[in-house]
Amino acid sequence: MSQGALVKRQFGHRARLVLSPAGVRAADGQAHAARTMWNLLHAWWRMMPKEERTLANADAAIRQARQDIDFLAVLPAQAAQAVLKTYFQAWKNCWEGRANAPDFKGRFRTVMSVDIPQGRDLNITRVHRRWGMATIPKVGRVRFRWTKDLPVGKRAGVENRITGARLIKDVLGWHIAFRVQTLEAEPDPHQGPDVGIDVGVTVPIALSDGETYEHGEWLTGKEQARLLHLEQRAAQRKRHRKPGEPTSRRLHHTYDQIAGMRAKAKRRALDWQHKTTTAIARTYGTVVVEALTIMNMVKSARGTIEAPGKNVAQKSGLNRSIHKEAWGRTVTMLAYKTARMGGTVVEIPAPGTSRRCSACGFTTPGSRESQAVFVCKNPDCGWSGNADHNAARNVLHLYRMGLALIPAAGRAVVRRAKRVKPAAAR
Repeated sequence: MSQGALVKRQFGHRARLVLSPAGVRAADGQAHAARTMWNLLHAWWRMMPKEERTLANADAAIRQARQDIDFLAVLPAQAAQAVLKTYFQAWKNCWEGRANAPDFKGRFRTVMSVDIPQGRDLNITRVHRRWGMATIPKVGRVRFRWTKDLPVGKRAGVENRITGARLIKDVLGWHIAFRVQTLEAEPDPHQGPDVGIDVGVTVPIALSDGETYEHGEWLTGKEQARLLHLEQRAAQRKRHRKPGEPTSRRLHHTYDQIAGMRAKAKRRALDWQHKTTTAIARTYGTVVVEALTIMNMVKSARGTIEAPGKNVAQKSGLNRSIHKEAWGRTVTMLAYKTARMGGTVVEIPAPGTSRRCSACGFTTPGSRESQAVFVCKNPDCGWSGNADHNAARNVLHLYRMGLALIPAAGRAVVRRAKRVKPAAAR
């Protein structure tokens, strides 16, 4: 590969931090100060006339606020500048139609985060096979879990370096998300075969060549029993709480335990999705998926008072199962992973793929006898097989036919990885 084929790539890498109790308090204080800074900026924006809403005036306002309000001084100056830039970028996204207008950030519904705009301030070193160390402004040297080779030390350069980071807190503790910029060779076109994919609830991913990717429950039996016990305990304590009475510390602790169990399940699901999509991207050159409108699929069946819905509880359970599978996230992972390996992801319209026979091409009523069994009712065919693999073959067939058999259903769309800066991650 010639040097002219090198392309610049930006990605993020998230690692677990190990903070002392004093470090946790310092990081929490900076996160609360950053949220307060955002709220002060938003109040200043609403108060000032339109012609005075400039970056220079806002910068002067936050400098004055850091002098007048003592606890804002715990936030490093560069982190305060990052809050200002993020706030102005939020308004640009709103004006260009990419997001809603920014609003005040609540204490309990906002992800606690602090930005470190300059990568040189981190002073990252690797001290062990599994651990590295970084410098957090006004916190000190902290350890983080080393799970990916980062461009530090002799490997760092102008084109391969860490440009910054963001501290993020979730129910499992504080993490650091590095913003990495590298120079990589542009991949050659992937020579692997084409494959169609059908996603579902019972069978998460079924391929047109007969391959199936499945997973079990994300929590073990003991963990599920523990989660159920915690949920019942929280419901009981909430039921005995008087109206207007503040939430007790015991109930808050129970909520934290429930959130920790659910976060553990989500991480296991993410791990499975990453491994599965990586295997598919390495094997196949073109991945064809259905263009599903997931928001329409998970609408409630409750109905209205005049026209109440039917099977509401069953539909609610199906909606939860669809949300748990996260089909949209699977397609997003496939898009950027296949792009890195020279492949492509193509979306085709979904209607009819589950009812059409992949052997004879006819759609006859009642051919899908159950979730897993497809039996063609065409007297001249009679083919039978797995319903999920049949749908995946139909998806691939429609792509190869150039959608000539889909009247007024739209055209196939090549799904490309979104070029989102890692700084936008929350």
